[in-house]
Amino acid sequence: MKKGVADMLDNLLARYSELDGCRKDIEAAFLLLKQCYENGGKVLVCGNGGSAADSEHIVGELMKGFLLKRKICAEDVEKLKELFPEESGYLADSLQGALPAISLVSQSAISSAYINDISADMVFAQQVYGYAKEGDILIGLSTSGNSQNVVNALRVSKASGMKSIGMTGITGGSLKELCDVVICVPATETYIIQEYHLPIYHVLCAMLEIEFFE
Repeated sequence: MKKGVADMLDNLLARYSELDGCRKDIEAAFLLLKQCYENGGKVLVCGNGGSAADSEHIVGELMKGFLLKRKICAEDVEKLKELFPEESGYLADSLQGALPAISLVSQSAISSAYINDISADMVFAQQVYGYAKEGDILIGLSTSGNSQNVVNALRVSKASGMKSIGMTGITGGSLKELCDVVICVPATETYIIQEYHLPIYHVLCAMLEIEFFE
């Protein structure tokens, strides 16, 4: 782990000392995500309510610059120059390096159709089935650890050869048994669990950005 990456985690735990018990699981989640991206994989994210908003937030930090400027690689710049010589400067300057991620909560057409025609508790599972490739990662957020649509998505992800990371509350719920890595924050109330989830996924995104774009 690069020094800058380790420093990020140390800084988080200095600000939120109550999360120190989550250090090993945060490190394990980072290593799993790092391996996924090194091997050309992608990340899927899902959750309900506030955790749905967190899913969108995570994807936003992964798919564009977060704390660093992410210039695209020279090879891609050359391709743009070759194909679009007049517009290549603007295109290359405006694009940013991305870590591929998809929020399953934002797919409104398939979600509403599936909820109406089939079953609400399989809405994320169906998308996992369609998107999944071996080596991809599913991040499931559930403050109880027992959200059925997240649980079913994790089951399908496991059958599809994906790895999984769970973010939940202190008990872990069903996520504790299903996920390769589960981060159980020290809280039982929904809003407090969500308050802890945000700095954790922020630091994971920052650590990944340093690893791949510094």
